[in-house]
Amino acid sequence: MERTLRGHHLLCVHGFQGMGYSPAFVKEMDGIVKDIRNGEKDFSIKVVKDLDDTCQACPHNGGTICVASEGSDAHVKSMDQRVIEHLGLIEGKAYTKSVLVEWTARAVKPDDLDHLCEGCSWLPYGVCKEGIEILRNVK
Repeated sequence: MERTLRGHHLLCVHGFQGMGYSPAFVKEMDGIVKDIRNGEKDFSIKVVKDLDDTCQACPHNGGTICVASEGSDAHVKSMDQRVIEHLGLIEGKAYTKSVLVEWTARAVKPDDLDHLCEGCSWLPYGVCKEGIEILRNVK
């Protein structure tokens, strides 16, 4: 199995609490999150700065771009780029899930999300920072 995830979704998965853009999106994200949080499973994740597996079920999927609002595609791609750079990843390359989780736990602090996820509508809920804190304490 190989998953494709946007750079910023590498962080979202750790704070996901069942909220989302639509029931279909929540269901898709929930499946991905369960796979990532399952310590018994390891698989390949291709890191992209583009639509990914979760985007396929999103109501804002415009086919090739995010159409949530004017400028949303550029905004999410900028978050992807910041996360990819912060983790020292190469866009388009596949990594094992366990390596990505370990690197995230080591390299990302909850307060880093203020910069990495700047402008994200989910950031004010605090669940993402909580998820990163839990990840750091488990690893």
